Amino acid sequence: MPDSVMTDQAFLVLTALVPAPLHGYGILAKVDELSQESVGLKVGTLYGVLARLVEEGLVEPHREEHRSGRLRRYHRLTEAGRDALAAEAHRQAANARVAIERLGAHQPATPRSTG
Repeated sequence: MPDSVMTDQAFLVLTALVPAPLHGYGILAKVDELSQESVGLKVGTLYGVLARLVEEGLVEPHREEHRSGRLRRYHRLTEAGRDALAAEAHRQAANARVAIERLGAHQPATPRSTG
């Protein structure tokens, strides 16, 4: 993603496509799994993200198949997409390291049970 920070949605879509091409609902399911359901990606949003990633050359259509009377379009990660994902993962990791170092021994507060 040239000259911009990658959105969480794009990051997770690219991550979902690393091992193999997926169709839309497969991507949604994988994003839910990867984000532990913290990123509420909806179908309409997914196709907007995919269109942008295709336009940027990070993802490409792979194949289409008919299943139960419905057309499934599969997408796959391009080499440029793999490079962009790796760069973003390293950027996020570096930022996390800085924050962890600055926090030192500070641990997040855990909620107390009221029982």
